[in-house]
Amino acid sequence: MNARPRLPDALLAAAICLLTLGPGQVLPGGLGMVALQAGLTLPLVWRRRVPLTAFGVIATVAAIQWLAGAQLPADVALLVALYTVAVHSTWQYTLTAATVVEAGAVLASVRWAPDGQAVLSVVALTAMSAVAVATGLHQRTRRAYLTALERDRDQRARLAVAEDRARIARDMHDIVTHNLSVMIALADSAHYVRDTAPDKSAAAIGQIAETGRQALADMRRSLAPPDADDRATDHRPRSGELHPAPGLAQLPELAGRLRAAGLITDLQVHGEAVRIPAATQLTVYRLVQEALTNTLKHTTPGTLAVVRIDLSPEAVTVEITDNGTARKSHGAGHGLQGMRDRVAAHGGSFRAGPLPAEGWQVSARLDLALDLDRSRT
Repeated sequence: MNARPRLPDALLAAAICLLTLGPGQVLPGGLGMVALQAGLTLPLVWRRRVPLTAFGVIATVAAIQWLAGAQLPADVALLVALYTVAVHSTWQYTLTAATVVEAGAVLASVRWAPDGQAVLSVVALTAMSAVAVATGLHQRTRRAYLTALERDRDQRARLAVAEDRARIARDMHDIVTHNLSVMIALADSAHYVRDTAPDKSAAAIGQIAETGRQALADMRRSLAPPDADDRATDHRPRSGELHPAPGLAQLPELAGRLRAAGLITDLQVHGEAVRIPAATQLTVYRLVQEALTNTLKHTTPGTLAVVRIDLSPEAVTVEITDNGTARKSHGAGHGLQGMRDRVAAHGGSFRAGPLPAEGWQVSARLDLALDLDRSRT
């Protein structure tokens, strides 16, 4: 047990000692009574640090007091020690301590209770012991409950941090991998046509710069704290206004960048996007971004990628298919796992793999009912 401040317990012990100190105890010849008084109350100073030891010392002094025939009100310290055992020890030790106190109550009643009132005295002392035990057990249960709540809170905090780190890692992977792949393809294209078509080379270089700016904007938005918008001032624009989360409306721009990088991209969106939650739209955008980036990285030039998105009030289905001959497996790296994690967060299904003839297909279904339930809670 950890050491606790002793001052409150010392004050309690002093208060019990002084309040139960009788006039006869301080008269000449009463030194033995004072010693018993101190023996009953002084161990309370360490009652929370070593509850069983404190109870044992007080019970021993009480037994000596009974043998000496000295009746002292300071016996109330035994109830305080019993309460402390119930708070800090196991139920087995609590039961043992309660049994010791009950035996003392019977012996004290037999010896000191007025004629005919021994039974009533035993009942009264037993009731006081029961109250001490019940109060101690209640306090122990309450502390255990509060400790469990704190442990659960800490665990939730750790899970939230881990989830946030995983989200940032996925976003960084998608943002950096996609934009670097596009910039490399554009740079290769600009280098290839720099002598034969300078205007196309200049256009590719401009797109490289625009892609880099877009990457920086996406990284700032992903790394911004959740309350960045709330802490915005009149002198600093809101982060959400500077870096809006991409969604379905940004897919044509994404497809355009990939076309400029050399990937033939056919984007087909069916249905109304107005009622699709922003979080779902971001997930769809990242799925398409990662799948097309993989196609750009892992297939030969001239590959056609078809993106088909179907929107309904119940679900969003995404299918990205290419007809390229893969230079290496699309599954190398963390991209596919990141897509699976994103889809799983929406309670959806995900599949990715090669087609029977040639090409690769990524398909996912996002359940909008789950997102609606979360928004209501």
